[in-house]
Amino acid sequence: MKRRPRRSVPALLSAVVLLGLCVLVAVSAIQRLLGERAWISYDTVAATLHDLRWTDVATAVAGGVLALAGVVLLLAAILPGAATVLPLAGRFDSGVARGGYRTTLRTAAAGVDGVAAARVKLGRRRVKVCVDTARTRPDGLADAVRAAVADRLDRIGPATHPAVAVRVRAPRRTT
Repeated sequence: MKRRPRRSVPALLSAVVLLGLCVLVAVSAIQRLLGERAWISYDTVAATLHDLRWTDVATAVAGGVLALAGVVLLLAAILPGAATVLPLAGRFDSGVARGGYRTTLRTAAAGVDGVAAARVKLGRRRVKVCVDTARTRPDGLADAVRAAVADRLDRIGPATHPAVAVRVRAPRRTT
């Protein structure tokens, strides 16, 4: 079970831009039908578009921008995002939410003696843990954090066991 995120941000942006253009066209058409002065003059738009050539810089820039937007939307639709539910090992189709997974690993790292704060970054094959300590000599702290996080990973039982990378940030030595 690997649930993927919804692509709501690209869809929302596309919908808002298209809605804005549709509203603009509809308001201009209604104003033209009612005989009022339109926000956007149809005659001006038609004359400007008629005067454009395929070799003009404005046409090339507009085409490039639209092509880039299309490629970005296509890639957002095709490429998989980070899984929102990570699969667990076992017979049953079970999983753990990405946020809960990160929180429990951060709690395991922060529970090690000498750790003041911990941050966890989940990758596809690796878990990166960055811990802050007040110790001026953090010897062995990285190994203790790695062991605590590895133990927590063993208890969770993910389908793919990630490697654990630990970075310790300590204050500068005064000696």
